[in-house]
Parts: sequence; structure tokens; C-alpha cells
Amino acid sequence: MAPVARSVALLSDPHGVLPVLEAVLAEPDVRAADLVVVTGDLVSGPMPVETLDALTDLGDRVLLVRGNADREVVEVARGGRCEHPESVFAGEVLRPDQVALLAALPHPVVRPVAGFGDVLFCHGSPRDDDEVVLVDTRLERWAEAFADVPEEVRTVCCGHTHMPFARLVDRRLVVNPGSIGMPYGRVGGPWALLRDGQVSLRHTAVDVDAVCERVVAESSYPDARAWVDEYVRGEHSDAVALTVFAPRDGR
Repeated sequence: MAPVARSVALLSDPHGVLPVLEAVLAEPDVRAADLVVVTGDLVSGPMPVETLDALTDLGDRVLLVRGNADREVVEVARGGRCEHPESVFAGEVLRPDQVALLAALPHPVVRPVAGFGDVLFCHGSPRDDDEVVLVDTRLERWAEAFADVPEEVRTVCCGHTHMPFARLVDRRLVVNPGSIGMPYGRVGGPWALLRDGQVSLRHTAVDVDAVCERVVAESSYPDARAWVDEYVRGEHSDAVALTVFAPRDGR
């Protein structure tokens, strides 16, 4: 049985953007957390090797959860096809040991957290790492997504949609910290802290120009500048993302 974590730093969707991940990991409350949980889509982006190394360097303090893009990367590395260039790139450059690590990632994962009891960590939803559930998704869809979640699990932490929120869903608390590498809306490094039964959405400010220049200088990703200009600089607003994702939540 896993030990009870007194505090959890909740991160998601770094997408291979190492400089922003490093800034978040340097936050005092992240450094002090008993557990750092990253809810998927770890490496599909411009600096996959370095990003995964930075996460695994945390040792037993880190819990990595599988995202849909992590599955894609493994498929590419093993000879499959993928329509997302970020996953194709990562699958081609990751070391064999890193591919094996991604292939073994769990989804979902339940861990005890002080003040919360058992907390479920997933990517899209507990039942599907690619399912879209949004801050304004109707309660009936949430009920479907939570159908197999044990009654005693009253907190669910997810990712996938790249927009931070915390809301109640029929007395369950749902937390999405947002995306470190591909934020829709506010640029920088979003994350969340679970401590003393309270959730706080956090944000780490970064020098966006410096981040983009470092990625371009250190990454071999094809047309890295266009990629960071689109995603790290936050070309896509939360309003646009909600509009695009909305049809996928069954409304």
C-alpha cells in the first residue's frame, strides 16, 4: 500500500517543453511536496529526451501517469504511425529505456493524500486517456466518465485539455492543473497543489522569449520556432480551445 502523501504537486502535459517544466519544478512548494504527479503527455514536443530525464531524476517523489500522446510515442517507436508530429518526433529520438518506461506507465492511478483520502489521477478521464471532459461539461457526461470510480474516491485529478480548472461534480472535486508545455490561455507554467485538504491552482511565470530561444537552440525538432510560437506563446486561447473541444464531450 502506498504511503499517504501530505502534499502533492500536480502537473500535466509538459509536452517536451523542458524550460517551463524546470521552472515549475523549482517552485518551493513543488520542491517540498511529498509527491509530484504528472498526469500524462510527457514528451510529445521539442525536447522529449531531456524532459523525461528531468522527471525521472525526481526518483520516488514522482508519479507519472500515461497520457494518450505517451501511447502514441510508444506506437511510433515500435513501428506504428501517428498523425501528430510531436509524437512522431519523440518516438524517433527517445532512448529504448525511455520508450520502455512510457510503455509501462499506468492509467489511472489511485493514491492516498492527507485531507483528501484516495485520489484518482488520470489523463483524459478515469475510463479513457483520450476522453474530453471540460469545466462546462454536463453532469450526465461526468457521471458516465466516473461510472467505474469507487464511491470512496472523492477527488479526481486529470489533464489532457490544457486548461486549468477546479470544480465540483456531484460532490466530487475535479482538478485539472492545465498544460505546462502547451497552455491554452495564460502563458507560463500552470500547476496545482493539494495540501491540508485544500486545492490551489498555481501559475509559474516564465520569460517566454527566453524559453522559446532556448528550445530553438537546443532542440532538433523540425521548425521548432514555429512550434514554440504556436504553443509556448499561447496562440490558442481558452475560448478557442473550449469551442474546438466542445463537440468531443458529447454535448
